[in-house]
Amino acid sequence: MSDVELQKKRSGEAAAALVQDGMTVGLGTGTTAAYLVKALGERAWAEGLKLRCVATSEATASLAAAVGLTVIDLNDAGGIDLTIDGADEIGPGLSLIKGGGAALLREKLVWEASKRCVVIADAAKAVPRLGKFPLPIEVVAFGHKTTALRLCDALAEADIGIAPRLRVKDGKPVVTDGGNYIYDAACGVIADPALLADALKSVTGVVEHGLFLDLAEEAILGTDSGVERLLP
Repeated sequence: MSDVELQKKRSGEAAAALVQDGMTVGLGTGTTAAYLVKALGERAWAEGLKLRCVATSEATASLAAAVGLTVIDLNDAGGIDLTIDGADEIGPGLSLIKGGGAALLREKLVWEASKRCVVIADAAKAVPRLGKFPLPIEVVAFGHKTTALRLCDALAEADIGIAPRLRVKDGKPVVTDGGNYIYDAACGVIADPALLADALKSVTGVVEHGLFLDLAEEAILGTDSGVERLLP
């Protein structure tokens, strides 16, 4: 296991220890979240924990079921006690860029339904300013090229003069669990995340963006020697 994978594993396992019996838990998507799900499945089996889990993607739902966790629909949750999820970047005040795994819409829906949100990552994900990781923007597939043109204007409002690029895999657009497309904006530096978030949400055709602001209450970073906890 590489150093980075070990850091992810440490982060996921440390976060799994936060879960208490009887909780409804939001489960994130991505490689770090996968370590969380596996660790939580082991805890639930060993300690007899009774948990209800809301998955942020079909991939996470399949993994959670495979390790013995009970997965329910967000509509049936009636509120979520704790959501634990990864991030592509963690900036000042625990501002985040998420969506590298193309699950940002479902992730944000789960995050905003939660009483508490904890982000998990390897140490390199903590950055002084957001923007090096391309910002994912989920758009409706219908007319997506015209939406992309309007995205340029929204990015310009935040002094970002680049054109977003359609995310493609094997020659075809990446399709989210919700049937939408993803555009990635290589911002470089996002000087005002809140301004950019508002500008992107105002664009017709945009379903959601990967800026998660004022949502995380704690970050657990895996390091070479253990874990480090960050607060806003």
